[in-house]
Amino acid sequence: MSIELSDAGLDATIAVTAIDEYGESRGGHVAAERALTIYLDRREIVTVMTLGTQPEMLTLGWLRNQRLVNDVQDIASIKANWETDSVNVTTRRTIEGLDERLSRKTVTTGCGQGAMYGDMMAEVNRIHMDAPVLHQSYIYEVLATLNAHNEIYRQAGAVHGCALCDGTDIINFVEDVGRHNAVDTIAGHMWLNEISGNNKIFYTTGRLTSEMVIKVAQMGVPTLLSRSGITHAGLTLAKKIRVTL
Repeated sequence: MSIELSDAGLDATIAVTAIDEYGESRGGHVAAERALTIYLDRREIVTVMTLGTQPEMLTLGWLRNQRLVNDVQDIASIKANWETDSVNVTTRRTIEGLDERLSRKTVTTGCGQGAMYGDMMAEVNRIHMDAPVLHQSYIYEVLATLNAHNEIYRQAGAVHGCALCDGTDIINFVEDVGRHNAVDTIAGHMWLNEISGNNKIFYTTGRLTSEMVIKVAQMGVPTLLSRSGITHAGLTLAKKIRVTL
C-alpha cells in the first residue's frame, strides 16, 4: 500500500529590500518561517514553525519520531494546504492510545521549543547501538563534503542543517528554522523509503542535547556528529544506549 502525498513545498527564502549605510536599496533574502498545523484524522495535534519546503516529509517524520503511528502502512494520505496552513493526515485505522500519549508532553531545548509526547524514554532506554570505529580523517572528510550543502544558510542565514550520511555520501540534507524539523524531515524520508540507519552518520548544526540523541537512536543511527557542544543529559544518555558522539 502506498501513501497518497501532496506536493506542497514552498520556497525556503523570501526576497526583501534593505537600505544600506549609504541610503541605497539592496536586494536580499531572508529565511521563510511559516506555521503548519498537523491534523491526525481531523484532530489537531500540534503546530510547528517551518520553512515549508517539505511539509509532507516533515509531518511523516514527526509522527514517526513521536511514535504516534508505528507502521507507515497505517497512513493512507498526507496532504498539505497552505491556504489553511495545515497538513491533514488520514490513517487506515484508529490510532490506539492516542489520548494517553498526547497527555504526556515534554518541552525540549530545540529551536522554537520542540515537544515530545508519550513515555519516550521507556522506549529509548531499550535501545543499544553497535558503536562503529571512526577515523579522524573520515570525520574531516564528511564535514568537508557537508560544506557544499548549506545553500539556504549561505543565502539567508537563520536556519539549521541536518544530514544523513552513508560513508562520505550525503543521502539527505535538510535545512529548516528548527533543527528538530530538519531531523523529522529526514526521518520521514527514511521511513517512507525504508532506509536503515545502521552504519550511517547523522550530522546536525547546534549542540548535542538529549533530544538529538533520542531522535537519532529512534532512527537507528549509531553516530551523531556536530561542530558544536554537548549537554550533560545528552552525554549521559548517549553513553547509556551507546550512541557515538
